[in-house]
Amino acid sequence: MTTLVFGHKSPDTDSTGSPILWSWYLNEVKGEQTEPVLLGEPNTEATFMLENWDLPKPRILEDLPAETPVVIVDTNNPAELPANINDADIRAIIDHHKLVGGLETKGPIDITVRPLACTATIMVDLMGEDAAKMPDAIKGAALTCILSDTLEFRSPTTTAHDREVAERLAAELELDISAYAAEMFAAKSDVSSFSDAELIRMDSKEYEVDGTKFRVSVLETTAPGVVLDRKASLADSMVAVAKEDGVEQVLLFVVDILNEEATLLVPNDLVKTVAEKSFGATVDGDAVVLPGIMSRKKQIIPNLKV
Repeated sequence: MTTLVFGHKSPDTDSTGSPILWSWYLNEVKGEQTEPVLLGEPNTEATFMLENWDLPKPRILEDLPAETPVVIVDTNNPAELPANINDADIRAIIDHHKLVGGLETKGPIDITVRPLACTATIMVDLMGEDAAKMPDAIKGAALTCILSDTLEFRSPTTTAHDREVAERLAAELELDISAYAAEMFAAKSDVSSFSDAELIRMDSKEYEVDGTKFRVSVLETTAPGVVLDRKASLADSMVAVAKEDGVEQVLLFVVDILNEEATLLVPNDLVKTVAEKSFGATVDGDAVVLPGIMSRKKQIIPNLKV
């Protein structure tokens, strides 16, 4: 039976590219039968990656039959996976996030969780000398994932090793990192065709803080004004999204990649309290700028208070 390789729902660049990367390795190097799949439509940057490197878009998984062998990458959180994930035959997990708990396996499995900025970095390491066998398209996917997750090394999650691997891949591909990253971020910033609800869910994860359930959404862009011009309609849509998704509140952070800051939309007193307690912010209006805040994993989630 074919093993499915996938990342989290609302797939970003890493959760689109890393399944492709690891499936290539298992198929071409290890001689296994695997298929990369997605748990939703990829975002605009991930779509740019697929088109730029002429990679087929993985099919979107609609149903996960029980006992299907799977490899989970870029998450270990059941809330970000199919509802029946524990009915699958989980064979391995490769991730760079904190352990959440809740996954059940049929037996002992391979688990690799490392404190690096990107799943693709871990995969290149796990390949060892076989990484040299990657064709340019697979190298390009790995590079794109690393530059995306590190925001071209601006994110505080970036490690020296992430940068070393990215620079090595770029050299092998004869690519200028800054020029290529600018193309990536331009693609990521083009959100004109998305509805407010789609923007809110595009890069979004659910977290519970002291009994309050939040959907924490991040929009990384080089053109924050384009998103912030939609503040009023986004605030209205946040109410509907929260109700539909069974959370109390959406927290929407618009991350300005170039100025290295985030703007948090503040539609009500609950979010105002979160901004003040979590980030020491002084809130005056329907949004607040948070200097230096760029990473949900390292700066936003660990600091959330209500």
